[in-house]
Amino acid sequence: MLAFLVRRLLQAVIVMLAVAFISFMLFQHVGDPVTHLLGQDATPEQRTQLRADLGLDRSVPWQFARFVGNAVRGDFGLSLRQGRKVSTLIAERLPATLELAITAAVLALGIGVPMGVIVALRRGSVLSQLLMTVSLLGVSLPTFLIGILLILVFSVGLHWLPSFGRGEVLSIGGWTSGWFTVSGWQHLVLPSITLAVFQLALIMRLVRAEMLEVLRSDYIRFARARGLSDRAVHFGHALKNTLVPVITITGLQLGSLIAFAIITETVFQWPGMGLLFIQAVSFADVPVMAAYLCLVALIFVAINLAVDLLYFVVDPRLRPDREVAHG
Repeated sequence: MLAFLVRRLLQAVIVMLAVAFISFMLFQHVGDPVTHLLGQDATPEQRTQLRADLGLDRSVPWQFARFVGNAVRGDFGLSLRQGRKVSTLIAERLPATLELAITAAVLALGIGVPMGVIVALRRGSVLSQLLMTVSLLGVSLPTFLIGILLILVFSVGLHWLPSFGRGEVLSIGGWTSGWFTVSGWQHLVLPSITLAVFQLALIMRLVRAEMLEVLRSDYIRFARARGLSDRAVHFGHALKNTLVPVITITGLQLGSLIAFAIITETVFQWPGMGLLFIQAVSFADVPVMAAYLCLVALIFVAINLAVDLLYFVVDPRLRPDREVAHG
């Protein structure tokens, strides 16, 4: 297990260095930070001095090493658009994005897994056909269209829920959350559903396919032959073995929820990192763009590592020490 962890950590370091290099290259090829900070009217002396202060007069390898060192400390410099520290901007927006992504993930898992089980166990029923049709719509419709339709129905038509913003939030130790206020939940409902629909449909179809495959396996026939009840077979044996690929997809999709919440945050003007990134792209705010890329990569790497570890909890047969023992 220790060797496995070391190998995964080394792979994570390599991935993060690759992402850091891509982020670093943004500084080299997207605009001139000196012009952004000083403007067009700056004197040559001012420009030269600022370039020296920023280390832009040094070699590219030195600049990259300095960039990586600062990134490890969470220092990505100043926003070219707002003139504030990028780390501060990210810290202000991160709670909103995580709140939205976690809520969407809970919805997708809490509804998608039971729906997948129902569709697999009740093949051919009216309910199964209806759920499969709904899942097909969830996979096919683009996220922005789902958001617009929800706003049209529940905000414009019925006036039940707000169409933009985050609502009232509580600050707990510097961490803001709308989970503890009525207004926060009202503003969270539509964007979280919008973000969860595709993931919910994907998880449902995956659970159905894996469940049907497991139910056709020999050990399920043996379990039935032993006289086990349908409940024990379906949930004690079949569902547990279905969860391995589900964990893989769910882990990756959780990272995707955070990384690709950009569209949902833009539609609902949700004040998270996605909206901050879109604004940074519009103004070529390279430090913010670089910080976003590095943070999202770190989230994906951490989630993949957690998924690999969860494999051994769900299915002990996958543990490396067992493979060595049987080898």
